Amino acid sequence: MLVKTRGIVLNFIKFRETSIIARVYTEQLGLQTYIVNSVRKKGPGARIALFQPFTLLDMVVYTSPKGGITRISEYKCSYPFASIPFNTFKSSMVLFLSEMLAHTIQEEEENPPLFNFLYDSIIYFDRQEQSFGNFHLFFLLQLSHYLGFGPTSGADITSQVAFSAGAATQSRGSVLHFQMFEAYFDALMQSSEEVFMNSKVRKELLLILIRYYQLHVEKLGEIKSLQVLSEVLSD
Repeated sequence: MLVKTRGIVLNFIKFRETSIIARVYTEQLGLQTYIVNSVRKKGPGARIALFQPFTLLDMVVYTSPKGGITRISEYKCSYPFASIPFNTFKSSMVLFLSEMLAHTIQEEEENPPLFNFLYDSIIYFDRQEQSFGNFHLFFLLQLSHYLGFGPTSGADITSQVAFSAGAATQSRGSVLHFQMFEAYFDALMQSSEEVFMNSKVRKELLLILIRYYQLHVEKLGEIKSLQVLSEVLSD
């Protein structure tokens, strides 16, 4: 059976000589895995650029009642990026966020509110010309609500992290350290990306937020692209 759907590329791995296995979050089918042939071949026919993280696609895909890996019948870019591939800061942020999504979204069923949030956020980010240094923090805070564990306040985040397993035996000084960042989270949660902070504070907020996700997402695991993003944030 063929289904027409929009999709958001999360990642891919190489498969055989010229093919890939791509994970795509789709509007109609949720998270899906597809084999895509001949996209890594050399020459003008190569289409690997269409499977970079967060690429937005219009697709016609095969479905199977048994689930598992299927194939894409047709695909094309639905929104050509104007800035993300050409801006090191943005591309590093997209690499990190796509990896976070790949670890947190597992449902193979449609979720229109979540899909529309992701789709619209990616386009918004691509169109931003300035003041996008906090986008990843703002994005993760909003995403947590769609995933069912959105915080009610900055204190909700810092208290859970401070008293989580591994942090429960820390000193009062360590707890106070987390509380220093509550106001930043509160400001970001009030739909304000343009919260002034230096790179050190931004990195600390991100580490706290990742820990918060780890408390709510089973087996979140290591985020490999965090190192790259941290280096970019330090610039």
